[in-house]
Amino acid sequence: MIGLKRVYISADLEGVAGVVHAEHTHRDGREHDAARRLMTAEVNAAVDGALAGGATEVVVNDSHGSSMNLLPEELHTKALLVTGTPKPLSMMEGIQQGDHYHCAMFVGYHSAMGRRGVLSHTYAGSIVREVRINGRMMGETGVNALVAGHFRVPVTLVTGDNRVCQEAEKLLPGIVAAPVKEAIGRYCASGMHPQRARELIREKAKQAMGASLQPFKLDKPLRLELSFLNSGQAEAASLLPGVEWIDSVTLGWTAPDAETLFRILRVLINLGRGL
Repeated sequence: MIGLKRVYISADLEGVAGVVHAEHTHRDGREHDAARRLMTAEVNAAVDGALAGGATEVVVNDSHGSSMNLLPEELHTKALLVTGTPKPLSMMEGIQQGDHYHCAMFVGYHSAMGRRGVLSHTYAGSIVREVRINGRMMGETGVNALVAGHFRVPVTLVTGDNRVCQEAEKLLPGIVAAPVKEAIGRYCASGMHPQRARELIREKAKQAMGASLQPFKLDKPLRLELSFLNSGQAEAASLLPGVEWIDSVTLGWTAPDAETLFRILRVLINLGRGL
C-alpha cells in the first residue's frame, strides 16, 4: 500500500445544497430525481478535490435510504461506487478495508435528531429520538466516524448545512467543514448556488487530504443508549436478548467495539420499525 492514498466517501442526501424537504429525499418525491443529480454533482466535486489532493483511488458509498440515489452514468469516472441495500455496514459499507484508506469523507450529511438542522434525524426520523454512546449524544456523523475509527480511518471532511458542520467540528476537532447552506428551520435553508457549493466542496476536499486527524475512538466497552419516539417502538426492540430498559422509551446495550455497537444499533432500529 506504500504510495497509495485511497479515500472513502460516505454520501448522504439531506445535506446537499438545495435539498430541504421530503419531496427531495423520498424515492417517490416529485423533486427526488433533481436531488439525485445535485447529490451526484457534489460527490463528484469531493472526488475531484480528493484526487487534486493526492488521492489515487476513491470509493463512494451511496448512504441514503435505499442506497440507489447516485446516478452511476454521471458519477466521476475515477470513483468506485458501492450501491444497493441491505449492506453489512450500511452507511459505512466498504470501510472494513481500513488499512487501504488514507481518510474518510462525509458528503451531504445532516445533523442529529433534536438539533435544528435541515431534515435533522438520526438514521430513522420516525423511530429514533436520540442516540448516546458513553453518555454523549451522537448523530450519524459521530456514530459513523466511530465506525471508521474502529477500522483505523480518520474522518477529515464533512459537507452539509451549518448545523452538521458545527456538530462535526465539536466532536472531531480539526475536521475540514464545507457548509453549503444555513438552516433556517427543519425544512428551510439559505443556501449557495449548487455550482458554488461544488466549488467549495472541491476546495475543502483537497484541503482535507492534508488534514492531520487521528481516527475517532472512545473508551471501551461502549455503552449504547437508544431512545425511541414512543414506548411501543422500544417494546418491539426489547425483544432482542441482552438489551436493558433504561426508561419507558430508552434501551441500553454494552458493546465490546464500535462495529458491534453499530450492528446492534441497526438491529434495534429495525425491530422498532416492526410495531
